Amino acid sequence: MAGPNVIESEEHVMKMAKHIKAITTKLGLPLIFKSSFDKANRTSSKSFRGPGMAEGLKILEKVKVAYDLPIVTDVHESNQCEAVGKIADIIQIPAFLCRQTDLLVAAAKTGRIINIKKGQFCAPTVMVNSAGKIRGAGNENVMVCERGTMFGYNDLIVDPRNLEWIREANCPVVADITHSLQQPAGKQLDGGGVASGGFRELIPCIARTAVAVGVDGIFMEVHDDPLSAPCDGPTQWPLRHLEELLIELVAIAKVSKGKQKFDIDLTPFRD
Repeated sequence: MAGPNVIESEEHVMKMAKHIKAITTKLGLPLIFKSSFDKANRTSSKSFRGPGMAEGLKILEKVKVAYDLPIVTDVHESNQCEAVGKIADIIQIPAFLCRQTDLLVAAAKTGRIINIKKGQFCAPTVMVNSAGKIRGAGNENVMVCERGTMFGYNDLIVDPRNLEWIREANCPVVADITHSLQQPAGKQLDGGGVASGGFRELIPCIARTAVAVGVDGIFMEVHDDPLSAPCDGPTQWPLRHLEELLIELVAIAKVSKGKQKFDIDLTPFRD
């Protein structure tokens, strides 16, 4: 799953979809295009949020039709789910909302695949309950996403153990390799907004780790000009380096046995 963090314009989203699809098609990788129509959980009310649901869904539908791509986008309120479910192939539940029962149930009732991001404040085992809410609403199409864990007030850590433990939800596991490297908002912008920081240079490190452990998919935000991105620029991967990184990840995936449980023999070793 890849694309720019938020819809900046129809022209930009179409451009990104075109280039990302060309790369993934060349490498034989399935792509689900991601972009948000509304970043409702921005730290400041003055920060850029996107075009809103009505306009944003129109743009995502154009991407879907023009490039024959499945779409993933996020919802923040229960009353958004029905409309989003008519366009998106995967409905994403933001990390901050991973325990919101009414939202999970409303998303589940669309029949779409639901991707639940694990809250930064949650243990991986919490995803068992979140996925259970989707299934309890009659939808077996659920996946869970690891995106880091809070470490004090202003840092995230990526614990590879979570990529094993989160499998207890008994569904596909995705690793968010870009949001996992965010630094909580703290940079004041002209006009009164606030921006998050992050460690873009560590994106390959987290990606390599996740693929070696054996995740079912990766989620990453990609931008053609990260330094000018209005949202999460420091943790968006440069489009110019996407193919290079994916080639390496494919190579790791081909040799990794991360999805296979190691059969540990504890009987005494004898010559």
